[in-house]
Amino acid sequence: MPKMTDEELRALMRSEIDQSVNYLDSQLKADRIKALRYYHGDMSDITDSSDAGGQSNVVVTEVADTIEYIMPGLMNIFYRGGGFARFAPRQQEDVQSAEQATDLVNFVIQSDNPGFLVMHTAFKDALLSKMGVIKAYWDETETDEVESYSDLDVMQVAQLVGEDGVVLAAQEEREENGVFVYDIEIKRSKKEGRVVLENIPPEEFLFSRRARSLADCDFVAHRTEMTVGDLVAMGYDRAEIEDYASAGEDISQNNEKLVRFQNSEQGLDDDSLDKTMRDVLVTEAYIRTDYNGDGKPELRRVLAIGDACHVLENEQWDKVPFAVGTPILMPHRMVGVSVADLVLEVQKAKTGILRQLHQNMYLTNNSRVTVVEGRVNLDDLLTSRPGGIVRMDEPGMVQPLGVPQIGQQGFQMLEYWDQLRDQRTGFSKASMGLDPDSLQSTTAAAVNATIQGGQAKIEMIARVFAETLCKDLAFLVLHLCQKHMDSERVIRLRNEFVPVDPRAWANKFDIDVTVGLGTGAQDERVAMMMQVAGKQEMLLQTLGPDNPVVSLPQYVNTLRKIAESAGFKDVDQFFNPPSQVAQAMQMQQAQQQQQGPTDADIKAQEAQARIQLEREKAEAEIALKREQMMAEMDLKRQEFEAKTALRQQELETEAALRAQAQAMGGQVSTNLPGSSV
Repeated sequence: MPKMTDEELRALMRSEIDQSVNYLDSQLKADRIKALRYYHGDMSDITDSSDAGGQSNVVVTEVADTIEYIMPGLMNIFYRGGGFARFAPRQQEDVQSAEQATDLVNFVIQSDNPGFLVMHTAFKDALLSKMGVIKAYWDETETDEVESYSDLDVMQVAQLVGEDGVVLAAQEEREENGVFVYDIEIKRSKKEGRVVLENIPPEEFLFSRRARSLADCDFVAHRTEMTVGDLVAMGYDRAEIEDYASAGEDISQNNEKLVRFQNSEQGLDDDSLDKTMRDVLVTEAYIRTDYNGDGKPELRRVLAIGDACHVLENEQWDKVPFAVGTPILMPHRMVGVSVADLVLEVQKAKTGILRQLHQNMYLTNNSRVTVVEGRVNLDDLLTSRPGGIVRMDEPGMVQPLGVPQIGQQGFQMLEYWDQLRDQRTGFSKASMGLDPDSLQSTTAAAVNATIQGGQAKIEMIARVFAETLCKDLAFLVLHLCQKHMDSERVIRLRNEFVPVDPRAWANKFDIDVTVGLGTGAQDERVAMMMQVAGKQEMLLQTLGPDNPVVSLPQYVNTLRKIAESAGFKDVDQFFNPPSQVAQAMQMQQAQQQQQGPTDADIKAQEAQARIQLEREKAEAEIALKREQMMAEMDLKRQEFEAKTALRQQELETEAALRAQAQAMGGQVSTNLPGSSV
């Protein structure tokens, strides 16, 4: 097949964009706009919102309250210990590389970029608008520095000007002692690159409607607006850009963006008399297509401007630069359900009920009356003032109309909707430990279970973000560092400047996004770690630092975890890193081997020798006593056996003599002891 033409590429781009835009407008845009309005307290879709005629305008901000309740716990989970990404080696020789990759990625996210703000925006976008999107890309900036040199000869000037990125800006020649010397100024250009993290508003993110994840998404794009001047500064032709300025759909007038800024402006009129400040619709798309005609679809990055998709750049690409997270996953869909979706109905119902309650109170305090026509002064009746009088011909000419009291039923309905909200989101006063009525007569275990039950939904959302948004973002940052960092970089880690070179990381890593999840409260986890530290101390004291159960670096790691759980981010001010402790122990052992035994070692060896000698002496004495006792027992046994044999022989002789006497008919005298005549 022939290579795809520019017109075919533009047609493909327009088709994919139209399908994505129509899908977003029909399926997601309306939901996001409604969530944004409810978050800002705009309940204009309720019919009784007019303030005319004593109607109530009160609004229950359930969407905002629920999201703002979840956000602190969510951010605390991820930032309890600082960084959250940890790379695991796949092979034994990759252990050190995995540790360096972990340090580098966390440094790029937290220090090179405003990591907390980026993650906060992404999480809040997801909770409110179904998805949070982060774009990661490599940005190179070129800076010029002017340097001055004096009294240089020709060779020195040539050497300076011959360096890469150096341009001769000014030169002054003069003669000294028959030799020409030069005073020069040079302009040195330096390129510095870094990973940039950018939050993408949901309405600017386009994707295929049947996408289940970014991995299988055939089309994904970032569609936004840039000024002519910005594009020209990036190196594009000014005339070409101006031809497409303000062409096509003006997404700055997007209803969703208008709702987002409704509290600060009534419209977004970006028209400017300065042509360089005119807006251009820019679409940065990543599309899988058989552009080369070889029958194998490939990922390509296409940068187009205007509604006609005029292509500025078209190149083969290796990885989609987006990370997407949604709080509640839906099977086989990239975009799931937001927390706002769970409470929109609750906010609408509670707002309606509360307005009816207010109106009921208004009617109670300012009830309508019945009058007998012609018997009451209507001017007095219509003028309501404290202490005012109403003139009538006789009593009973004015009677109030009864107003049904719905206060009790209304508050019961509000309580029902609160319970429904609690079931859907886990948000309740009891789960926050703030409801004295439900907790004052409850056991400590039940209170803890109630709080943990409310936190379970937050922890589930955190786990989903960890396995989707955060994991993809960490891999993106690592990929960009390995691809673009062409030299060693020194970064500040744990109060030390450590050189890191991603080019040396030949193998791939597994990743584990560590978040502060657990089955117990924070104080329970600290108490458990304290018990672990106590067991480690006991083992180190009884078995020594070289025991096979626990090492000194492991004990230090436990102490650091305790400090992190207490909220201290810089735990290096309390304990050195385990790797540094292990290295110090190795150096100490090596020094001891070189220096020979110390006085303490000699004394310890002598004490051990004395103990060994005393043990051997005690064992010898025990063995001697055992042999003496065995000899005495053997002698007594021999004496007993000799006496027994002699007595047996005497009995046998006596029996023989008796037999002989009976045979002779008389008695025989014997000299045997004990014999009778």
